[in-house]
Amino acid sequence: MKKPMTIGEYLIQQLHAHGVGHVFGVPGDYVLGFYDQLARSKLVKIVNTCDEQGAGFAADAYARVRGLGAVCVTYCVGGLKVANTTAEAFAEKSPVVIISGAPGMKEREKNPLLHHKVREFDTQKKVFEQLTVASTVLSDSQTAFQEIDRVLHAALRYKRPVYIELPRDLTFAPGIPYYRPQEIHEQSDPEALDAALAEAVTMINRARKPVILADVEVHRFGLQDVLLKLVRKTNIPVATTVLGKVRGGRAASVLPRCL
Repeated sequence: MKKPMTIGEYLIQQLHAHGVGHVFGVPGDYVLGFYDQLARSKLVKIVNTCDEQGAGFAADAYARVRGLGAVCVTYCVGGLKVANTTAEAFAEKSPVVIISGAPGMKEREKNPLLHHKVREFDTQKKVFEQLTVASTVLSDSQTAFQEIDRVLHAALRYKRPVYIELPRDLTFAPGIPYYRPQEIHEQSDPEALDAALAEAVTMINRARKPVILADVEVHRFGLQDVLLKLVRKTNIPVATTVLGKVRGGRAASVLPRCL
C-alpha cells in the first residue's frame, strides 16, 4: 500500500511543481513540523534569514525573477511581520505565497490562552485577506489539497500574493486526493476581447504620434516576446518603466532601433 501524502508534503510538491526551489523564512514553534518536512524534502531548499521581514522581501524578489516565491513563518509574531512585504508584493503584482503555521485545530477548543495569539484565532487571516488575492486555512484534510491548488492558481493567475495558514496538527495529516484537470485553461470573453482590440486599434490609428509605454505587467505576465513582436511589426516607438524593462539580448537589439 502506498503511504498517503500528507498536507505538508502536498504543499511542498505543488510549490516545486510551480517552479519554487527555495523557501525563505524564520522557523517558529507553530510551523516547526512543516519546517521539518521542508528540511527532509529534496524538492525545495530552506533559506533562513535574520528576520521575517527580510524573508518576505527575499521571497518577493525571488518571485519577480522566477515567477513565484514563498515565505514561511510562524503564527502572528512572524506572520504579522511580513504584512508590509506582502502589501508591497500586492502593489507591485508579485506572486508570493505566504505560508504561516498556526495553532492546531484541536488546541483551539475552549479558547485556551496560547502564546502569540492576537484577539481571535482568525485575526491574522483577516489581516491577510486585505493584502492578498486568495487565502485559506487548511483546517480540513478532506479539502486541503483542493484549497492549496485553488490558492496557488490565484497567485499565478493574478500575479499577486496569496496566504496559506497551516494548523500544526494538520501538517502531517493525510490529505484526500481529488480529481484535478492537468491544466486549467482560462479564456477571455471573445466578444469583449474583440471590442477591446477594435477600440485599441482605432485609438492607435487616430493618434498622430503613438508611443507604447511598457510597464511592470509585461514582466509579470511574460509578455516580453509579444511586445517585441508588436514593436517590430508596427515600428511604434516604445519606452519602458524601470519595472517594465524587457530583459535579454533580443530586447537589447530591438528596442534601441525602435527608439
